[in-house]
Amino acid sequence: MDLQALPEGCIANILSLTTPHDACRLSLISRTFYSSAQSDSVWERFLPSDLESIISDSHQYSSLIASSPSKKALYLHLSDHPLLVDHARKSFQLDKRTGKKLYMIATRDLTIIWGDNSQYWDWTTLPESRFEEVAKLLAVCWFEIRGKISTIILSPRTQYAVFLVFKVMDAQGFHYLPAELTVGIVGGTSSTRSVCLDPNLEERSLGRSFRGLERPKERSDGWLEIEMGYFFNLGLEDEVEMSVKETRSNWWKHGFLLQGIEVRPRDMTIWPDLDPPKRDGLFNV
Repeated sequence: MDLQALPEGCIANILSLTTPHDACRLSLISRTFYSSAQSDSVWERFLPSDLESIISDSHQYSSLIASSPSKKALYLHLSDHPLLVDHARKSFQLDKRTGKKLYMIATRDLTIIWGDNSQYWDWTTLPESRFEEVAKLLAVCWFEIRGKISTIILSPRTQYAVFLVFKVMDAQGFHYLPAELTVGIVGGTSSTRSVCLDPNLEERSLGRSFRGLERPKERSDGWLEIEMGYFFNLGLEDEVEMSVKETRSNWWKHGFLLQGIEVRPRDMTIWPDLDPPKRDGLFNV
């Protein structure tokens, strides 16, 4: 059977049962497939069914809906531009390749030990932060940050990774012992890993406990991130708990700026553009 002989609406229905990435690849087959792949009926299926309830409290909601000429344009905007939701306590985004939900928990929605004491932590603004405030570490011995997120707001049947998103500026005190990062389901199992939080430390200056440990990587937005752990979301009403700790040494630590904790589909990378390449004018709109 020649699929290209099918009505455009039928092809659109078939494409809507794939993924955004596959739909864009299939749009290269012919003009009919390309036209079908632009259909609102296709991209409506790729958007979360509860999208309106997720973003309705965002101050950008009305302008975003009004300025999106198509469902595909709305999808691409949400995958490229984090949207502040939940009274600006989280940011929401879509994984461009799969349409899975991605959240970052703002620092203000995390628990920072001594975070309410201006002697130890300072709440400040940074133009490069997506949130109104970030937490700047002034000086603590007991370094501990905790957070939680309900799995019901995430995409079901999806493996998620959890990332600490931060910066270091003349950091000190993170050289004595590794930090411990923990992720787990509340009331269930959890996993803990040791990491080196300061990417500027020289290997030869560190003790044996740091050998082979992962270090932070720079993100495309200029912040650093390091994976804390991962979990599989079955789609049940569970709660995931995560923590960052270095409480065993007596070294005073400072020079650490926290933007938040990101929870995103595992192995998410910078995916190819969802607008397929134009060949000899075939895909000119």
